[in-house]
Amino acid sequence: MGEVPGLIMQASEHDVDETVRRFRAAAEEAGLRIFADIDHGRGAADAGMVLRPTRLLIFGHPRGGTPLMQLEQTIGIDLPLKVLVWQDEGGTTRIAHPDPRALAERHGLGAASRPVTDAIAQGMTQLLAAATRSGPG
Repeated sequence: MGEVPGLIMQASEHDVDETVRRFRAAAEEAGLRIFADIDHGRGAADAGMVLRPTRLLIFGHPRGGTPLMQLEQTIGIDLPLKVLVWQDEGGTTRIAHPDPRALAERHGLGAASRPVTDAIAQGMTQLLAAATRSGPG
């Protein structure tokens, strides 16, 4: 799996369901709301198609997204935030999310968005660590 511009990706030590469970728990503990859990694999199966396990979580909190939308409302198309958790062709579970700094750049938010995007990026690093590494979870 190569890099995808604007996405931050990493491998997980857990299967897809456990990675999602751990991410949800860490996000909720951090005060974030999970708005949706979309099971693309189940959707494919319902359509008579095959897809390795693939789930999309949509989550966030107004204190993160609102300041960015106050700068430029078009960023609302990319909010709330999302993580994709999937099993790749080699059987490794991966997790990815849009780089918040790339989203800010896409919408021309400029330097005023940097404190918020830096905080979101730091929070995402912590959430991904909780979801993907061994240990309590």
